[in-house]
Amino acid sequence: MSRTTPIRWTACALLSIAALPAAAAQTSFEYCTVCHGANGNGNIAIRAPKISGIEPWYLKSQFAAFKAGWRGAHPDDAAGNEMRPVAMALSDAEVDRALAYVASFTPRPPAITVNGDVAHGQALYTACGACHGAAGQGNQSLHAPALSGSTDWYLVTQLHNYRAGLRGADPADTNGQQMRIMAATLADDAAVNDVVAYINTLR
Repeated sequence: MSRTTPIRWTACALLSIAALPAAAAQTSFEYCTVCHGANGNGNIAIRAPKISGIEPWYLKSQFAAFKAGWRGAHPDDAAGNEMRPVAMALSDAEVDRALAYVASFTPRPPAITVNGDVAHGQALYTACGACHGAAGQGNQSLHAPALSGSTDWYLVTQLHNYRAGLRGADPADTNGQQMRIMAATLADDAAVNDVVAYINTLR
């Protein structure tokens, strides 16, 4: 897929932010849906994942990661390069208001697009479950978000990003570095698909 389309949508989001009147900017963050779809349930056409239903604490940490350059700084992380300017355009207070808006969304299960050997994926998931929970329910104390009900192609992309060093490479990003180590235990693309195929069964 060409990078032109996502970049164009990111530009639209940034223009939407800039165009909001001061009063509206304090209460309306509907530009989140420009990329992430109605009720934040994702838009596969522009590779924008579901954000509806994701824990606010985790989304907030990812805004901080984009702002710190832990995410979206690697030149090969096309989607991260597009999200980082959006995060940079928001103050901390605006991030909090945006997250409150996202929390009002009604989530729905995303389409299943990843197939693999579910039995093998279940065996691989044992290590993942130590942090993310046996049912993929997440664990805030371990800074592990819920995986159940996530966008499957996005999980595949992020596992590849960790394995390739596009994410989790900054020494200050301790959680990212831990995920990078775990992702490295997946031997190949087939293993990545297998574990995500198993995560799909946890919905």
